[in-house]
Amino acid sequence: MSEITEATVSEIIKLLRTSNHTLAVAESITGGMLGGAITSVAGSSDVFIGGIVAYNVRIKSELLAVAPELISAHGVVSREVAIAMAAGVQRRLGSDWAIATTGVAGPGPSSGVAAGTVWIAIAGPEGATAEPLVLPGDREAVRMAAIDRALGAFTRILRG
Repeated sequence: MSEITEATVSEIIKLLRTSNHTLAVAESITGGMLGGAITSVAGSSDVFIGGIVAYNVRIKSELLAVAPELISAHGVVSREVAIAMAAGVQRRLGSDWAIATTGVAGPGPSSGVAAGTVWIAIAGPEGATAEPLVLPGDREAVRMAAIDRALGAFTRILRG
């Protein structure tokens, strides 16, 4: 993990502690690496309650309550599905906040979606938001950049 990511996670932990809030994650493209980045920082257990790696459509539907009709209408790499994933893990694990990642890491396109296309969603006490990303690089670079961007976006929201 980069020093920047570690500093960002440390700030997230501090901000969540201050507000007495918790965080959960729902990951597809990042495959558990977002939760891993969070838990690699000491003190994360005070605020991070867990995550669901929902790489498969069935898991998105069954564990995160993402409606199959939503997936059919918009595709798994979409604003709508990313928000549903974040809201689903927030409800399922009972967290105050949730971050969800979905996208195509590559090397090639998937279901007509270009490699590097990513959606990051953040659900909180006041609702949910999502951000589209187009990230360059190989599979690993796209996944690592998605983690950095998700953590950065969440930090900005927590700072208010």
